Formats: sequence, structure tokens, C-alpha cells
Amino acid sequence: MKNKKESVLRDFYVLWSTQTISQLGSSMTTFALTLWLYEQTGSALSTAVLTICSYAPYVVMSIFAGALTDRFDKKRTMLVCDTMAAVSTLVVFLLYRTGNLVIWHLYAVNVLSGLMNTVQQPASEVTMTLIVPRQQYQKVSGLKSLSRSVISILNPLIAAALYAFAGLDLVIAVDLISFVVAFVALAAFIKVPDTSRAEGESTLKLAKEGLKFLKETPLVFTLILFMSGVNLVSSAFNATLPGYIIPNPKGGSNVLGIVTSVSGVAMIIGSLIVSVLPKPKDRVRVVYLTMLFSLSTENLLLAFAREPYIWCIGQLIGWILVPIMSANLDIILRNSIPVDLQGRVYACRNTFQFFTIPIGLFLGGFMVDKVCEPFMKAHGSSRVLTLLFGSGKGSGAALMMLILGLAGGILCIATGSRLKKYHYSEN
Repeated sequence: MKNKKESVLRDFYVLWSTQTISQLGSSMTTFALTLWLYEQTGSALSTAVLTICSYAPYVVMSIFAGALTDRFDKKRTMLVCDTMAAVSTLVVFLLYRTGNLVIWHLYAVNVLSGLMNTVQQPASEVTMTLIVPRQQYQKVSGLKSLSRSVISILNPLIAAALYAFAGLDLVIAVDLISFVVAFVALAAFIKVPDTSRAEGESTLKLAKEGLKFLKETPLVFTLILFMSGVNLVSSAFNATLPGYIIPNPKGGSNVLGIVTSVSGVAMIIGSLIVSVLPKPKDRVRVVYLTMLFSLSTENLLLAFAREPYIWCIGQLIGWILVPIMSANLDIILRNSIPVDLQGRVYACRNTFQFFTIPIGLFLGGFMVDKVCEPFMKAHGSSRVLTLLFGSGKGSGAALMMLILGLAGGILCIATGSRLKKYHYSEN
């Protein structure tokens, strides 16, 4: 029986493993280019713009990209998008080798790569639905979370080591090799059913169908909006964490790196757990309760903690349940959205769910620098505030952690109350 299940998932295992290798290679190149750009400019803003250039197309164009995904063959779409991304990487390599690489080249290439990812991602999601049996969704979601966690841990370590050893050349060479592996595997060894729509339908019409589905399916739309709120709080936390740890007498850059890496370790553990967990009685409830525990506990623990080992425990608590939430959310979406609509609906999801991330990053930094730190400086003589949040630089970031913990808790409780009105069934 086990061998039969494994054979059913053969295409998934091939696609998952080779795409993970390719994504690791791409992430390594992105990290190495960030290092190179910072060496050239010494500007944190220039590296931030590099990220924005790849992220903006993903948010702005996702709705239309999903419509294109549903209109064309999924396998061919993935192959074309991966090829275009590889060509852009090759262009960077040639410009670098000839001494002609300048900053705007990287910005332009990242815009192109962002556009390709915008189309490729929903095509990949639909492909997973087509090649994976429904009863295996939870296991597959856990493995996908595992690969994301491994990539987040390994890509900066490997990229930094290769960059220090042989420069940008070796990192890009490894990336291109990983692309070839993934391309050959998808082209030659994986069969994806064709669910493309008639080409006579306009992209705008297909995009409207995705939005219409969300409007008519309040459970799915509410979950997507809930995750946009989670992303707002989480990204604000990511902006706050450096200002919390680095100025701390027991903190610093090295400690920040250690504390940050714990989140990747926690997600690996969570991914392994979710791949063997039995089916829960209420997947919707799992989604908002795991986030209630994660957002509230981690932020509140860090707000009042002063020891690095407690910060690591907070990160572990905050991230270990994320793969469990992600797997259950993924299964709800796959079961609720018809396959022929998934490309455009997932693309709409990307726009609504992720647009809050840059807002959260800005809001977190703004609140710490312009509101919380000045407040703690002005009221630093208060014994109660000093006891709760400490004193000096970093105490404002601790106050911000409290605000984020309360905001996350309110978000999850309010969403949970709303979600109880909707029915979800896998039958």
C-alpha cells in the first residue's frame, strides 16, 4: 500500500525536489547580488530597492497573471517563465564578466524576474493540484513548507560562502546548473494534465472571474484578508526585531542572526510535524488558532524578555505552527476553488494577501523610530515603563512588540468570530 501511495506521488516528488533545488539557486543569486550591490554603493536603500523591484510586479500584476495562467498550458507556462528568469540571470553573468554591470541592470532584471515569478507561481500551484491526489494534500503542503524553510536557512549560508570563495561567478553558475536540472525534470519526466481555457476569452474577463469567485465565496476571501492582516503584523515584527536586539546590551548583530535563524529551524520542525499529523476536525479553526498562539505569544514574550535564549524560544514558538497553519489553509483553498479557476483565484490571493508586507515593513520601522523610541525616551523616568520594557535605545522596540502582540491577538479573535459563520467541508 505504501509503495502504491509513493508511486502516486512520483511526479510530485520529482517536481518538488527539482524546483526546490532551482529555487535555492535563485535565492542564492539574489543574496549574492545584494552583497555585490552593497559593496558597490554602501547603501541599504539601494538594496531595498532591489527587493522592491522584484516584489512590486508580484503584487501589482498578479490578478492578470493568474488569468494568463488559466488560459495557457501550465507545464509550458512554467517552462517559459523559468527559461526567461534563467536568461535574465545569464545576462547579469555576462555583464558582470565583461565589467559592464551597473546598478540599473540589476533593477531591470529583478523587475523581469518578478514578472516571471508572478505568472509562474499560480501555474505551479495549479500543477500541484493536478498531480497530487486530494488525500495527500496535507502531506504535500508539509513538504512544501519544509523546502521553503530549508531554502531560507541554506541560501544565505551557501551564497555567502561561494561568494567569498569565488565571487559572483560561482554563485550564478550554480544557479544556472540548478535551473537546468529543474527544466529537464519538468520537461521530460512530469506529465501535467492540460486545463487551459479557450484563447478567445480576454485576460480581463478571466481576471474578473477570479475576483467574482472571491466575492461569492466569503470563507475563502475572509481567510485571504485574514492572512493579509497576519502578514502586516509579521512584517512589522521583522522591521522591529533588529531595533530590538542590536542595541540591547546582550544583543548585537551576531545575536540577531542566531535569533533569526531559529525561525527557519522552527519551520523545519513544524513542516515535519504537519506531514504526519492526522486530519483535524476543523481546518478553519486550526488556521486562526495557530496564528493567535504564534502572533500573541512571540510578541508578548519578546516585549518583556531581556535574555537571548528567551528570544530564541519566542522565535521557536512564533514559527513552529506556521507550517501547520499554511498546510490547512492550502488544503482549504485547493478544495474550495475549482481547478479551472485556481490560477486566477490564486493570483488574486497573491495581490490581496501580500500587499500588506511592504506596508508592514514601513509601519514597523516608522513606529519604532518616530513613535515608540521617542515615547520611551520622553518617559524613561517612569519605573513602570522601565520595569516592563527596559531603558535606553531598544526599549521603544520592546513597546512596539507589545503593540504587535495585542494587534495580532485582536486580529485572530475577530477573524475567528467571523469565520464561525461559514461552513467548510471536504466531502
